[in-house]
Amino acid sequence: MKQPLLPVSAVTSALPGASLQKACKFLVVFCSLHLSVTMLYYLSGADSSIFQYFSINQQQQTPTAIYSTYSTPLTTTIAKELPDCPESSPLLRGPVTVNFNVQVNITEDIKANPHVTEGGHYKPSDCKALQKVAIIIPFRNRDSHLKYWLHYMHPILQKQQLDYGVYIINQDGDNTFNRAKLMNIGYAESLKEYDYDCFVFSDVDIVITNDRNLYRCYNQPRHISAAMDKFGFGLPYAQYFGGVSALSKEHFRKINGFPNKYWGWGGEDDDIYNRIVAKGMSISRPDTVTGKCQMIKHNRDEKNDANPKRFDLISKTRESMEKDGINSLSYKVVKTEKFPLYVKITVDVGIPSR
Repeated sequence: MKQPLLPVSAVTSALPGASLQKACKFLVVFCSLHLSVTMLYYLSGADSSIFQYFSINQQQQTPTAIYSTYSTPLTTTIAKELPDCPESSPLLRGPVTVNFNVQVNITEDIKANPHVTEGGHYKPSDCKALQKVAIIIPFRNRDSHLKYWLHYMHPILQKQQLDYGVYIINQDGDNTFNRAKLMNIGYAESLKEYDYDCFVFSDVDIVITNDRNLYRCYNQPRHISAAMDKFGFGLPYAQYFGGVSALSKEHFRKINGFPNKYWGWGGEDDDIYNRIVAKGMSISRPDTVTGKCQMIKHNRDEKNDANPKRFDLISKTRESMEKDGINSLSYKVVKTEKFPLYVKITVDVGIPSR
């Protein structure tokens, strides 16, 4: 017959003190060993369900905004900076054939220059241009000449790897023409649109015939049209600075821009030359082969008769240049029109002072 089990309290009370202490130690060691083996078993990967539980549970408890910050993959890429364009463009070939007797079509020219954006702005796509060039053309009633300029010059300027914009500064009304003031206005208006650092001032009837004759700025003011066919591919005189010229922003500010008081034909180019010399600068030019250019033959425009005051004004350049220039420029923009190959800014330049 089986004996009834005694209560634990009865057993422990029957054990001597030393035996009870040993039993307790054994129980503690056994429990610790069992717990250690269990943890090692899970950590060894035999059963990962407990970790999956903790992981899922933790995700559920994490606020959505915080969780997305850490879990969303980084998709933003840093735009690769373009290398600088070379000092000498590899696209240049030298002599360019120019013929003002052939018919040109503005629609075809637009198609032929797909990378020129509205307003006549272009910059290279594979390199960073060394200069930002505003090309400023004083203008009135010369649309027949402008189409030739656009036809020939846009391809040349793109081959020169320039970051450039074309600005036609159109004098409003039928008062006496003021070429130099229009060029001042072109400088001021172009800077409102873009951070240009070089300014090329060009007559609309002149086209270069060598793509190595760069429309850019140099250490000294640059006379680009150094060998025009009108003058037998030379200069009419050594101080001549007419046709096409380039000044950096620093050069332009140094001479206080161009004079505003030359109404009618002649004199302003010589005044500009005097300003350059007065400020300790000199004129740089391409050689007579590179500097060749052609001028469209035409009669003198109406309201652009020879300026009878030009010689007197030229003689006083040093006295007048500090107060007559970009710092005294006054005009009103009548209309701004952006076309595919150029921007046309029509301005009221005022009337000659008596």
